[in-house]
Amino acid sequence: MSVLSQAHFHDETAAFAHLEALLWPNGPGCPHCGSVSGKHYDLRKTRLGLRKCSDCRKQFTVKVGTVFESAHVPLHKCLQAVHLLCSSKKGISAHQLHRVLEVQYKTAWFLAHRIREAMRSGALAPMGGPGGVVEVDETFIGQKPGAVKKRGYGHKNAVLSLVDRANGEVRSFHVEGTKASDLIPIIKANVAKETAIMTDEAGQYHDLGKDFASHESVNHGKEEYVRGDVHTNTVEGYYSVFKRGMKGVYQHCKEKHLHRYVAEFDFRYSNRSARGCEDQERASRALKGIQGKRLTYQGANVQ
Repeated sequence: MSVLSQAHFHDETAAFAHLEALLWPNGPGCPHCGSVSGKHYDLRKTRLGLRKCSDCRKQFTVKVGTVFESAHVPLHKCLQAVHLLCSSKKGISAHQLHRVLEVQYKTAWFLAHRIREAMRSGALAPMGGPGGVVEVDETFIGQKPGAVKKRGYGHKNAVLSLVDRANGEVRSFHVEGTKASDLIPIIKANVAKETAIMTDEAGQYHDLGKDFASHESVNHGKEEYVRGDVHTNTVEGYYSVFKRGMKGVYQHCKEKHLHRYVAEFDFRYSNRSARGCEDQERASRALKGIQGKRLTYQGANVQ
């Protein structure tokens, strides 16, 4: 049986029940006051999914306080979009969502950005650790607003990525440039000091050995790609998927939206099949990330 034939992808009542089971495993919780007393009034006969808090007396559904709050798209179509975005290795365009979900293009575009917002983890725990290895590299994508195309990469948007070899987690950041002052503070803030760092020969990384357990590099300029266990092939593999998705599927991305696209590719890579996370589990993890986040249409356009 196809995954998309499941009831919550086609029936609104089943969609609410599915989301409630994921977000409220211990029963309804009021998003307004945080009450989980279990005494909330059940008003689902009045409106689908509706409840009323017995403490603050406000009404709510499972969508309130999430990225799906005030969404005019039926919830079952939102769940379809989450599954499609999570199961497509290189992403799925807003035009494709618009055709599959049978909604307007702007609606599909905004829905995709809501889901990307849910995928943003905001993880603070340091990567690596004693005996750990983190690969560091940067790449370039798109073109900065108003920049004149020229030789080199000065006119492009820079992305820094950190990949933990042990658990396969990746964290990427849209950075202002590739100078040491742009990159080193991010690396220090996200990687444990006991970690071994692997990079290419770029000059901005030369002094990393002072702040971490060790720093090894390979010289791509001299066609050196692997020296024992020293390489950046893991992060390069991540970039191969990222670039194919950005160029082949999304094609155009404004700089102000790049951080969300980066979060999308990070999420799928960190929750990939090689780490034992298949499509359904990946979609469930994305749905668990919708809580406590809001994104308005205006906000999505101006951020």
